[in-house]
Amino acid sequence: MNTHTPEIKVIEILKGNGIDFAATLPCDRIKALLQLISQNLRTIPLTREENGVGICTGLYLGGGKPVMIIQSTGVGNMLNALLSLNLTYGLPLPILASWRGVYKETIEAQRQFGKKLPSIMKASGIEFTIINSRVELQNIDPAIKDSFENTRPHIVLISPVVWEGSLCDVPEPVEITSRISGLDVRSEIRKPIMTRYEAIEVIASLIDDDIIIANLGIPAKELYEIRDRELNFYMTGSMGLVSSIGLGLAMVQKRHVYVIDGDGSLLMNPNALIGIGTLDQDNLTVIAIDNAAYGSTGNQETATSRQIDLELLARASGIQKTIKAHSKDELKKAILEKVTFIHVIARPYNMKCREIPLLAKEIKERFMKAIENT
Repeated sequence: MNTHTPEIKVIEILKGNGIDFAATLPCDRIKALLQLISQNLRTIPLTREENGVGICTGLYLGGGKPVMIIQSTGVGNMLNALLSLNLTYGLPLPILASWRGVYKETIEAQRQFGKKLPSIMKASGIEFTIINSRVELQNIDPAIKDSFENTRPHIVLISPVVWEGSLCDVPEPVEITSRISGLDVRSEIRKPIMTRYEAIEVIASLIDDDIIIANLGIPAKELYEIRDRELNFYMTGSMGLVSSIGLGLAMVQKRHVYVIDGDGSLLMNPNALIGIGTLDQDNLTVIAIDNAAYGSTGNQETATSRQIDLELLARASGIQKTIKAHSKDELKKAILEKVTFIHVIARPYNMKCREIPLLAKEIKERFMKAIENT
């Protein structure tokens, strides 16, 4: 292997900054880099960029030091998460983006977003660095340091010119694995008897020294009302990412991580289930409270009211340990058995709860302090 390639330089910078996880999505321009990344860092294959923001958040909250490596087009898929999660809570995330649409770009669809990306970053208040030559690769180092020292995202846009003429090996295509797949499960949804509030009461009564991540809006408020604790992490935005955050936390924590998610949120980001099925953490439990409604926005009907079964969706995503819970006793039993995905059937009812009297950064800081001290 040639040890003087730009790809090797990037690996050296990442290792020099203590990066221990890389969440990745492919781009033709960095295919050689991605192969080296998988050989040198623990790699998390993503199916959508926004999901990676959630996983990396969990990794950081739990003590990890992640980076994302993606195609620049995907920045558009993660803008809301970078603003509502990273900038709001003060969470670092260095992102190395293969900058498409600006240099010898043959794909017309890449050009519009690629050329406007620096202006989009400026308008969004997101720090960014442009790399237009191999000499400038050294600027990745201060960008990573800025991200972690100032607890904010920092995007590094790397022009394809950097990789031109590199002698780094390119991976061979991987053939699909021969296998037989099937879903041997019968799922029955009965008339709901519990409310989400009652389900959260059961959850809160059983968990003492482990972690709870609560979905945004009313679920977080209900958990705060029932039992606030420093090992609770409350979401205030970024709908669809709570289970992704839980997955990232479970990857770096010995504690069990419990996620309170919902049907509306999971339907917005089913990619979270694919990640959970792929990475298969035995210290993670997602409690999907399904009331067939967007409870925090007026109880509008979701697709689970008629045709979608979240437990079957979880199974199809590769999650092996799933169960339904219609009653408090069924829910309690599933929690004590640490089932990976608990599909709770609930009535659409919202308890009147006060606002959580904590700023997002206060939630983050006390949560991370609790993890360090217990």
